[in-house]
Amino acid sequence: MLAIYQRELRSYFTGFIGYVFAAFILLFGGIYTMVINLSNGITNFEYVLGNMSFVFIIAVPVLTMRVLAEERKQKTDLLLYSLPRSMTAIVMGKYFAMLTVFAVPMGVMAVYPILLSMYGEINMAVAYSAILGFFLMGSVLIAIGMLVSSFCDNQAIAAAVCFVIILINFFISDLASFVSAEAAASLGALTVLVFVAALIVRYLTASNLAAGVVAILGVAALLIAYGIDNTMFEGLFAAILSSVSVFDRFYSFTNGVFDLGAIVYFLSVIALMVFYTVQSMERRRWGE
Repeated sequence: MLAIYQRELRSYFTGFIGYVFAAFILLFGGIYTMVINLSNGITNFEYVLGNMSFVFIIAVPVLTMRVLAEERKQKTDLLLYSLPRSMTAIVMGKYFAMLTVFAVPMGVMAVYPILLSMYGEINMAVAYSAILGFFLMGSVLIAIGMLVSSFCDNQAIAAAVCFVIILINFFISDLASFVSAEAAASLGALTVLVFVAALIVRYLTASNLAAGVVAILGVAALLIAYGIDNTMFEGLFAAILSSVSVFDRFYSFTNGVFDLGAIVYFLSVIALMVFYTVQSMERRRWGE
C-alpha cells in the first residue's frame, strides 16, 4: 500500500492537479474568511466552512477523475492487478494519497482560527470541530468520486458523473420538499431504489442470483411493511432523501454541535464507498 500511496501522491504534485485542488480550496477559504471574519467582524470561523462547502462540487471531480479512470484508459490497471498486493491495499493507497492532498489546504486553514484569535475571541472548540466535519465531508465525497472513477474509462466522463452526483447531493434536501408525501408515492420510490440496488449488486458480483435475491427480499419487505401500516410510508422517501445528504450532516457542525452521529455516518459511507470500489476493481480484474 505504501508504494501505491507514494506513487499516487507524487503524481498529484509533479503534475498540476494537486496544486489546483489545494489552491481552489484555499482561494475560497481566504475570500470567505476575509468577508465574514475580517470585513464583517464575525468571530465564527465555522461560518466560513459552511458557506464554502459548495467548492467540493468542482474540486472533488477534478481530484478524483483520473485516479482509476485514467488507469483503465491507459491499460496500466493491468499492472496493478499483477502486483503482489491485495486490491484493498491498492485502493486504500490511492484513497489515502487523495486524502493527503486534501489535508494540505486543510492544514493551512487550521491555522486561521489561531490567527483570527489575535483580533477577537474565537470559540476554538466549535471552530475545530467544524474543521473536522469539513474534512470528513470532503473525505466522503472523495470516496464517492473514487468509486465513480472506477466505473469509467474516461476521466472527463468520470468528472462529469461525479459532478452531477455531488451537485444532486448538495441540493437533495431542497429536492426532497417537492417529493409527494403520499404513502403510495414513497412505496413506489423505495421499490425503484431496491431495483437500483439489485442492479448494483449484479454489476459488482456478476451474479443474477444475488441480484434477484436482493430485489425479491427488498420488495417483499416493503410490501409487508406497507400492508402492516401504510401510514409509516407517508413522507418517508422525502425524509430518507434529506437524511442521506452529506452536506446537511456537516451543517450541524457549523451550528456549534459536535455531532457524533454525523461522524459515524461519514465513516460508514467512506467504508462503503471504498468497499464498492474494491469490488468494482476485482470484477474488472477477473473479467479481463
